[in-house]
This record gives sequence, C-alpha cells and structure tokens, in this order.
Amino acid sequence: MADATSVAAAASSKDPHVGLAAVAALRGLQEALEELQVGNARAQGWSWAQIAGVLQVSKQAVHKKYRRLGN
Repeated sequence: MADATSVAAAASSKDPHVGLAAVAALRGLQEALEELQVGNARAQGWSWAQIAGVLQVSKQAVHKKYRRLGN
C-alpha cells in the first residue's frame, strides 16, 4: 500500500484481507512515527516523563522501549 491516505481508507474496507493488511501497515507507520518523535523530543531535551505524558503511557514503558535513542 503506497501512501498513508490510501492505507487509512483501506482500513475500513469490507474485505477483511484488505482491511487487515491496512491495519498492519498503519501499525508499522505508527511505530515509525512514534520512534521519530520520541527521538526528536529527546534531542530537544524532553524528559522521559514528559514524553510518557504526551503518549499516555508510563515513564518506565517509554524508557524501556526507546532508551537506545538517548538518555
């Protein structure tokens, strides 16, 4: 699936194969975007607690997942 708009549209397809494939593609996109933005936040001096608050997860969860991006 080529772009985010077509993937998002496909996610509501009546065809389960198309819909589920779109959900999987969106999950991958979401993960990539989250990692990018966590990296941006850390580069700008955000704390793990600040990032966790915006993502609505625990500080421990976000640190465990992204600690390789920098302390």
